[in-house]
Amino acid sequence: MKKTEIAKIMALLFASGVLVACGSSSDTEQSTDTVVTVDNAPGVDAGTEQTTEPGNIVTLTATITDDGSYTVLWVQTAGTAVELTNADTATTTFTAPDVDEDETLTFSVTVDDGVNTAVTDTVSVIVTAAEDETNTPDEPTDDSASVWIINNDETRAAHILESNSGNGVLVNVQSVTDTTLNGQDFTVVTSQGIPDYAVLITEDIMAGLTERPRAATDFVTGSPTISVGDTVQFGQDIGYASNNNCETNAGYGYWPPGPECPGQDTREGYLPKAPTPTEEDCTTGLGKVGLWVNGSSVYNWGDGMSFNNQGDWYNLAPVAEFYDVDICGGHAAMDDYHHHFYSSCLADMVGDEGDGHSPLYGFAADGYPIYGPWEAEGVLAISSWTIRDYSADSATGCADGARSCTLVDQYDVSQGTEDASAGPGFGEVVTTLSGNQLVASNGYYHEDHYWDPELTALGGAYLDQYNAHFDEERGYHYHVTVKEVDGKLTPAFPYIVGDRFAGELQDNAIATCSTGAGGPGGPGGPGPGAGG
Repeated sequence: MKKTEIAKIMALLFASGVLVACGSSSDTEQSTDTVVTVDNAPGVDAGTEQTTEPGNIVTLTATITDDGSYTVLWVQTAGTAVELTNADTATTTFTAPDVDEDETLTFSVTVDDGVNTAVTDTVSVIVTAAEDETNTPDEPTDDSASVWIINNDETRAAHILESNSGNGVLVNVQSVTDTTLNGQDFTVVTSQGIPDYAVLITEDIMAGLTERPRAATDFVTGSPTISVGDTVQFGQDIGYASNNNCETNAGYGYWPPGPECPGQDTREGYLPKAPTPTEEDCTTGLGKVGLWVNGSSVYNWGDGMSFNNQGDWYNLAPVAEFYDVDICGGHAAMDDYHHHFYSSCLADMVGDEGDGHSPLYGFAADGYPIYGPWEAEGVLAISSWTIRDYSADSATGCADGARSCTLVDQYDVSQGTEDASAGPGFGEVVTTLSGNQLVASNGYYHEDHYWDPELTALGGAYLDQYNAHFDEERGYHYHVTVKEVDGKLTPAFPYIVGDRFAGELQDNAIATCSTGAGGPGGPGGPGPGAGG
């Protein structure tokens, strides 16, 4: 007999006075308090109708209410068949199929608590036919050699030298060719990894140098040796007391203490010309996750280090390495010069002035293009990753309101939290590997963030869980993400490519899926003394 039927019978018996207390007598009136537990039926809302393009990654999120445990199952009920990932969770995703004309796909989500009758709700997704098949997200339009900054006259760096000749390293990209391997077309990019940056020193840049908390020891003479209005070439000595692997007139003085100097880092990157949307989770690891159009490397959010090396609370490189990058926002690990986040120097190189959609900045290892931060004139692309509310009554919080728990799944907060080694308080000061001190405010660590599918569902400038989205002109593409704070562009998590690649990595890709448990892993290993 179900709990709800028992509850109804009990209520009728009480109303009719049939029940009497055990051990009662005709002379003494006794009463007994009886607690009746009712397991209410769950509720479910499959979400609102969506419209998308072929090849786009679609996210369906059910809002579920229940007072106990339950199971979830998403099922497609109409339209061209698609493969649902994580169909037994509140949030499922699929890749919109190719269609010749607009088509409506319908999906149902069923929630069963094992006691009451299961409840179901449905949602529709309209897939619109692409007007121009060359602009589908599987075929980026900007994959020709013209989008790369190619060194056609063998220009060499003035301050970064080859290890075997003493000549300057060839800057930017050396060659771009097309090839076909095992029936798949690739763009092959070769470079030495050194950009040809030149930076005009502004008052803001100079203030950032002179106001460093450790300026007295970061600079050989206690201050920079340049002035406002100077133009600084990549690797030029500006007065830093650089790492001892940097040589005089060959990189020394351009990087703050900690990071090593970059060197000749010959690489050959194979980028699929027709990326394939991934069918399984592929977490980005340390080391290269893509190439910028100037031939230097794209790195993900991490530096491989966690708070007190406890394995929880992993550093965000753009935050923890704030004082460990050069005036272009980059540094090196094992000779490999890279950016973890937005670089104004790269923006200047590609002519990104914020007067429209950003131009192409690079390509991820899966072949999807990476564009700059602007979605349109005056409109920034917006990350749908948000910072946790740690208060005890929050879905993302911990019982003590502190960093004592992590999310079971940062892509599905409905799965709750789990205990973790204690992290620093939100006002606590932590010391970076380069000896600088920073406040570990909420947002300092990777575990402070989660993906909010409701933001992605807003569409427009909002990006998906991969930090990407689709438009008809560019197909499916990533964005470098920033926020505007006090008139300045500040990096916004997850910065470039999200926690996971949107596309499938080929066997010859310049990155691999991370296999590390809990923290970042993959190629490259930990970075230099100041991080990766």
